[in-house]
Amino acid sequence: MQFTPQINQILNQLEKIQSFNAQNPLDDTRKYLETMCLQLSGKKEPVTMIEELNIPKENHQIPIRIYRPKGKTAHKSSAIIYVHGGWFIAGGYETHDAVVRKLANKTGSVIIFVDYRLAPEHPFPAGLNDNIDAVKWVIDHADSLGIDQNQIGIIGDSAGGALSTAVSTEIGELLKFQVLIYPAADNTFTSNSWKVYENGPVLNKEGGIQAWNWYLPADQANNPLAIPILLKNFKKTPPTLVILAEHDPLVDDGKELADHMENAGVTVKKSFYNDMVHGFMHMGEVLNETQSAINEMSEFAHQNFKMSTEKQL
Repeated sequence: MQFTPQINQILNQLEKIQSFNAQNPLDDTRKYLETMCLQLSGKKEPVTMIEELNIPKENHQIPIRIYRPKGKTAHKSSAIIYVHGGWFIAGGYETHDAVVRKLANKTGSVIIFVDYRLAPEHPFPAGLNDNIDAVKWVIDHADSLGIDQNQIGIIGDSAGGALSTAVSTEIGELLKFQVLIYPAADNTFTSNSWKVYENGPVLNKEGGIQAWNWYLPADQANNPLAIPILLKNFKKTPPTLVILAEHDPLVDDGKELADHMENAGVTVKKSFYNDMVHGFMHMGEVLNETQSAINEMSEFAHQNFKMSTEKQL
């Protein structure tokens, strides 16, 4: 397969990453993702304010980070919930900080990043429950957060795309749109793109199987809220943008999920990024396509926020 010089540059850099003092394969995966994002995400844009809060639950707390976009002073702002990727086992504030800052400034929306519980310490449905609870909490506290509860969307990348799909299936009537960035929609690894890209780049089948085994308990093996490709009911799903990358083992699963939504009557836009690899949203130091995707998501958000406002008038 042929990659662009920029992608080859990135792949060469990824090969050189060594996780510092990794204690085990799980620790190695988490540190590798952090290092990759730190090295390749590029400059972090300034925003007006970043706040960190904990949403109280009965037996735990859900940490969230709130990004206020640069120059934004409106009291009742639109908001976007961001659900991060990392194979359900990795990722957090620092891996996605650069991307979320860009999104906040470009969309002009408050971005609420959910630091949900990760597997294997907290397998499914812990992370999903955290994200559902976070959306509900934000809506319930919209006034004190300076947010318009009628202008909220959700974005998820990779594993976060799977979680976002499940959130919108359950409470999508509360959301004006969703964006799924190269979503992890299936756990069977049987698609043609998994056969082509079994050994990468970026993702590999062996690591994916291990991650899903950590994430999904045996008694939940066929739960469509964990495995979006199995979903049948999209009645609550809002208009959806699905961003796909050409050289990504997840690309065929993402296409199939988008087709299922479209066939169920959801308004779906599929956007295909030629030459790109999984995780290209974290590669803005080298790739112009990172900003192109930010721009596209911003336009999609604005369109859907505007449409919902017009319907209310």
